Amino acid sequence: MSDGPYPIEVDLHLAQDPGADALLSTSPLSLLVGMVLDQQVPLEWAFRGPRELSERLGRPLDAASLAAMDPEELTAIFAEKPSLHRYPASMARRVQALATEITERYEGDPTNVWRDVANGKELVSRVKTLPGFGDQKARIFVALLAKQLGVRPEGWEQASSPFGETGSFRSVADIVDEASLTKVRAYKKSMKAASTSDR
Repeated sequence: MSDGPYPIEVDLHLAQDPGADALLSTSPLSLLVGMVLDQQVPLEWAFRGPRELSERLGRPLDAASLAAMDPEELTAIFAEKPSLHRYPASMARRVQALATEITERYEGDPTNVWRDVANGKELVSRVKTLPGFGDQKARIFVALLAKQLGVRPEGWEQASSPFGETGSFRSVADIVDEASLTKVRAYKKSMKAASTSDR
């Protein structure tokens, strides 16, 4: 068991930066924000974003505080050079929408998203309703929760398919070090090449 926010002790390596990864390993909200930012930018950039955002705010990330911020102020923080994302304005809106959803639906506690779910299908459904999470990203996040964070409701493998597959290197759920990051990147590159050739 763990004294932290996850059922097991966690040591993530998604940002490939010790400080940023330490935050992801102890702050579920930071991890969710990193998942939202993981779009159209290198994934290390996305997962370093929560620590950078926290530093710019001068405080730990908190759903209620983010939800209550002036949207223009938050956008300005995202756009401050170097920007937190390639699309700082749209991502600021998504992050604030995520914080608002967690505040209003989950009592400000992101772990309530996965607490007491009946099965993997329900968990995917819950995650998919979060702003910034489509079907694929929801399944990837459920696979990450199960594979690395100890959140394993019944049927999670099927619900998160194909990202829950053991021994695969399809997504952030499989990144545990630099070598696995390289494998995931190669897989994504091959998938992109295949989709281009099919057009």
